[in-house]
Amino acid sequence: MNTHSAARTIVTILCIMVACAFIAPLADAATKGEIDASVTAAMARFGKDIKGGTEYLKAAKGVLVIPNVTKAALVVGGQYGQGALQVGGKTVRYYSITAGSLGWQIGAEQYDLVILFMTEDALNKFQKSEGWEAGVDAEVTLIQVGADLTVATLRSQHPIAGFVFDQKGLMAGISVRGAKFTPIHPD
Repeated sequence: MNTHSAARTIVTILCIMVACAFIAPLADAATKGEIDASVTAAMARFGKDIKGGTEYLKAAKGVLVIPNVTKAALVVGGQYGQGALQVGGKTVRYYSITAGSLGWQIGAEQYDLVILFMTEDALNKFQKSEGWEAGVDAEVTLIQVGADLTVATLRSQHPIAGFVFDQKGLMAGISVRGAKFTPIHPD
């Protein structure tokens, strides 16, 4: 191993350690009550901030709500959040989102993520998975806040639609591709 590749390996390891130091405090499991309260608040913001949000929620077969997803990066980045899957307006299971990235990036932000499962098939595949990855197990189409889509268009063209809103912080670009959604069992 030459000096250049050894230095690159050391820098990579240090960047991973820094990212883990940023993300580790966020990984503390919240209680069901804390997650439920955050989900309720995020759903209220969704109905208020997203044009047609109330109609989308009524039409969806299931809604995954991950409030306050936290993303931080210093070359190596990660994101983490906890939320709930609701079917018929009731929580049926709790989930976490985790993702990592590597590249020229710096910053931190928090945002709410709502994923609508517009078909029974899409919802069933998600529920049967113990570790569902966006972009691998299914495509999640992120809908631009303010987009004027009818429920029929959303259902026919986007069986799984995601909305990112209530962003705080500074970081360029949001993507759920590669993010892993895993069932959790909070107290």
